[in-house]
Amino acid sequence: MGVFTYESENTSVIPPARLFKAFVLDADNLIPKVAPQSIKSTETLEGDGGPGTIKKITFGEGSQFKYVKHRIDEVDQANFSYGYSVIEGDVVSGIIEKISYEIKIVASPDGGSLLKSTSKYHIKGNHEIKEEEVKAGKEKAAGLFKAVEAYLLAHPDAYN
Repeated sequence: MGVFTYESENTSVIPPARLFKAFVLDADNLIPKVAPQSIKSTETLEGDGGPGTIKKITFGEGSQFKYVKHRIDEVDQANFSYGYSVIEGDVVSGIIEKISYEIKIVASPDGGSLLKSTSKYHIKGNHEIKEEEVKAGKEKAAGLFKAVEAYLLAHPDAYN
């Protein structure tokens, strides 16, 4: 089994605490509202939202995938970091065992945020991940991030 690691960064004018509340802590409610074409719903199958919690995410009508289940690995509200692993669903196919994500939101000098994301694709056997598949996933994640940011800009009193 090999591990393919991909890192990305997104900037935002939203301060870290507010962005973390919206994009991480309330993502189950907010993202289906701001991007229903991407995420139809999120359901907690077991757990209380902390590490070990299992959630089922059902994708929107236009998605090539139907659903994933992910396990929360870490929630650190004080340091605005979050980790989870996709453990089941049609995203993790015959060649991918799981995908682990680590998100860290840090303050930027202008009062906004820098969202740093690391994705680790745990590959079965000698298979390889196609660069265009990773790029497509990165673009979708960036689109969700921008949808949340746009919502926060349009609703300055939300998530304060």
